[in-house]
Amino acid sequence: MNKNLLYRKIPKVDVLMENNVIKQMAELYGYDGVLEAVRIELDKLRAYIASCENEEEAEQQIESLMVRIELTAADMYRPNMTRVLNGTGTILHTNLGRAPLSTEHLKQVTYIAGGYSNLEYDLEEGGRGERYSHFERLLCRITGAEAAMAVNNNAAAVMLILSSLAKGGEVIVSRGELVEVGGKFRIPDVMEQSGAVLREAGTTNKTHISDYEEAVTEETKAFMKVHTSNYRIVGFTESVSVAELAALKEKYQLPVIEDLGSGVLVDLSKYGLAYEPTVQDSVKNGADVVCFSGDKLLGGPQAGIIVGKKKYIDMMKKNQLTRALRIDKFTASALEVVLREYLSEEKAVHNIPALSMITRKPEEVEKDAKKFCKMLRRAELTAEIGVESCEAQIGGGSLPLERIPSFAVTIRPLDISTPELEERLRHMPVPVVGRVMNDKILLDMRTFDGKFMNYLTRILKEQNVLEKEGNPYEAYYYRNSGPY
Repeated sequence: MNKNLLYRKIPKVDVLMENNVIKQMAELYGYDGVLEAVRIELDKLRAYIASCENEEEAEQQIESLMVRIELTAADMYRPNMTRVLNGTGTILHTNLGRAPLSTEHLKQVTYIAGGYSNLEYDLEEGGRGERYSHFERLLCRITGAEAAMAVNNNAAAVMLILSSLAKGGEVIVSRGELVEVGGKFRIPDVMEQSGAVLREAGTTNKTHISDYEEAVTEETKAFMKVHTSNYRIVGFTESVSVAELAALKEKYQLPVIEDLGSGVLVDLSKYGLAYEPTVQDSVKNGADVVCFSGDKLLGGPQAGIIVGKKKYIDMMKKNQLTRALRIDKFTASALEVVLREYLSEEKAVHNIPALSMITRKPEEVEKDAKKFCKMLRRAELTAEIGVESCEAQIGGGSLPLERIPSFAVTIRPLDISTPELEERLRHMPVPVVGRVMNDKILLDMRTFDGKFMNYLTRILKEQNVLEKEGNPYEAYYYRNSGPY
């Protein structure tokens, strides 16, 4: 094996850069980036030849150099954050971005936030305005609160509330409500960060109104109730309602704070799910300040929404933390667009994707599953395709015990293993994330975006994703060309 002869067959950098394919890539990705990809692959090729003892294999590597350069350049410029097709059956999947926004909502947000806007400009007065004004009136109308604002997430909302109302003083919380939401966000820790002092009341499974009253001292600044939205304590239990705390606050002139977490604005029990306390109920029952997430059951962008008595909201707006935690123009516009749907519950349930998925009838999901199954079978893929009943869940720390009847398209590959197919699906031009059960891939049609049925069928067929020799990874460029 003459390695010197093989080295001489490797094209030079300047020759490669004059190649028509490379020139087209340079126009797409930029000259410097493609030049870097060329040098990376040339270095790899030289290293391969140096360690290779098979001349035929070395020749094949030289011949396939252009393909590898193209893949490397595409991979270097491939967007890291991309659209994902959710076949998991978890509607508010935290790792997949929680609540999706509809195409129509995104169009409105892009129109507003894509250019200049009146984010903090009062068009009536011709002077400085307030960014909360765009959705504050909507929130007050929907929830019955006196005032409202929003920060970048619910953890920030809790911290801001405690910093504004209870810094340096004690806040009484039931021991059974000292939750960890996720990412090690714990109520005791955030309370410490805010400057407030935790004072526990009751026990893990039982807390009475008398426990709160016995915990009151001269240092007490507020009562706080935390809705345990991501878990349930069942059995020998008792907790204190907001209404009971509201009666106690009159005696001690202390505000009642409620962290609702998921923050639902629609009574989901009307749609066959367990009752989840609504923001409206909390305000009506006497909570002075209520905070909740924007990207959970509300179905909007990530935000920590705060509603309540005007005097307390005004204190928060003046807090120095507010500027550090404030939302941007994209979040503000998305909140207004989504909240406007809640002026009609019927429209909210129909037009907000998260609510639509939660309330969709099982027979409608089954119809989509059968349609998709038929399309995949017509494509004559190397797999067994079927439809199975399954259970979806809400996710995002919301209604943890609820399971929603659903249907999934199942794919059992015949030429490759199920784990390999699962990996290949994750590396698709538009990645697909499903579940693996009983040696099959399950794509739950309650969360799978039906608009992508044709697209996924075409890519599975054209890229030979289910074939042993298939190579779906070379389709990176599709990510920029879109699913249609």
